[in-house]
Amino acid sequence: MSRSLVMRKCKFHVSLLPTIVAPVSALAADPSQHFPPMPPAAGIAAEVSADDLRSAVQDENVRKFYADSGWRAFWSPVAEQDLLSSLDRRKAHGLDHVDFGPRPSASDSALAHELKLTRLALNYASALAQGMVDPTSLHSVYTLPRPAVDLSAGLAQALVANRIGDWLESLAPATGEYSRLSAAYLDYSRKALEDARKSLPDSGLIHVGDRDPRVPAIVRQLADNDYLSAETLPATTQVGHSESVSYTIAMKDAVKRLQQDYGIAADGIVGPDTIGILNLRANDRARALAVAMERRRWMDRSRPATRIDVNIAAARLQYIRDGLVVDERRVVAGRPDRPTPLLSSPIFRLVANPTWTVPKSIQNTELANVGAAYLQRNNMVMRGGWIVQQPGPDNALGQVKFDMRNGHAIYLHDTSAPALFDRSERHLSHGCVRLEDALGFAQILASDEGVLDQWLAARETGQEQFVSLPREIPVRLLYRNVFVRFSGEIAFRVDPYGWNDAVAQRLGFGGTGRKSQPTGIDIGP
Repeated sequence: MSRSLVMRKCKFHVSLLPTIVAPVSALAADPSQHFPPMPPAAGIAAEVSADDLRSAVQDENVRKFYADSGWRAFWSPVAEQDLLSSLDRRKAHGLDHVDFGPRPSASDSALAHELKLTRLALNYASALAQGMVDPTSLHSVYTLPRPAVDLSAGLAQALVANRIGDWLESLAPATGEYSRLSAAYLDYSRKALEDARKSLPDSGLIHVGDRDPRVPAIVRQLADNDYLSAETLPATTQVGHSESVSYTIAMKDAVKRLQQDYGIAADGIVGPDTIGILNLRANDRARALAVAMERRRWMDRSRPATRIDVNIAAARLQYIRDGLVVDERRVVAGRPDRPTPLLSSPIFRLVANPTWTVPKSIQNTELANVGAAYLQRNNMVMRGGWIVQQPGPDNALGQVKFDMRNGHAIYLHDTSAPALFDRSERHLSHGCVRLEDALGFAQILASDEGVLDQWLAARETGQEQFVSLPREIPVRLLYRNVFVRFSGEIAFRVDPYGWNDAVAQRLGFGGTGRKSQPTGIDIGP
């Protein structure tokens, strides 16, 4: 049975874990539709006039809030305490390193007190609803849908209803995945306070049979992260022993599992990349988890029930149909100097036996000096100044292309180099996404969309043929180097593009994350 058919029989629920927050819809409409009119101002709000607010407010978001609310003061002692209590729980969202603004003090005037609370509420609400960082400020191409939330109306309604805490919690992603990331962040943050291990030196490779003083520490870390059973370890690998120990086959197998999980060459040899991962501390993983939650907050809370999600960082694809994961496979994504962009872009047709028009960025660099012999050898011709590779098994796009609607010439496709999928590090392309067993995947889509006969006929021609899909299939190109497996376990990957650092810094974390570089490149798309 083919891999595609085996994968086809395995259907998984996309969300296996319970949600942790109430839906935002309960607090999203006009206050008058659900709650009684605002009672007479009390506490500090009673001492603040509309004229005071009009003359004092400078912040654009705060001004919008009061203008939309008729320039009335809102805050009561109960609402204030609810807000401050919510801020004290912000660690659950990985936002405990963020300063959302000064809190009111006893020396503040009633006006200053009111405005500080509103700024705090709007700043924290924005971070929960949309993220601390605008991804379009970090990426020149970012077209994934963003959350659309009217925070001014929501805050006003929550104040009227005396439900500030409930409203704030409803703004974060209400998914089981986010809940698991949150729990893991709290766990690793606690562990970071107790993590006093010394870094392992990068002092040469370790192969099976080698004796090395680093082996005891390596084995202890493998056991701590469930790659080895602590009960089976020899006494010389326990804490307090540091003499040289032989590196065994069992240790090699454990290291290979670690390497596979982090997406580096899984050869079981302890080298610089493996030492770098072993030197990651609890605070490094907490940092990565905080970034992961931030990336989820960037996303629109509604997702198409049928879609294709490509995790660029992990180099894997999932096909979700009617809310179930029905197929999963490996991909090759863009290399670090030609990263695959973060896009939302639908597949609208399948292309059988595609030609490949070589982009000018490749034609003028890697292929700048090729001659007629090279073109003939690679089944290429010149057309109007462009190099075009003809259909065939050696075509760089393989035997199928999944055409997507975007202005960036990014799409999914087959490849003439299937051996690349056996690599752990698969960031090797010029930006497009190559699929493992792309023909099998095309057949799945064609069957699901009712165009299988047309697709098979197009394939048989041997020439470039186009098969339109009756409905477009949304594709999301995501970057998630921390995610939740079907088992509920947290999976960590390296940060191949180094994109996490800028996000982590905005979240108040210092230091830098670990980058991964591919060992080689090719000239395919």
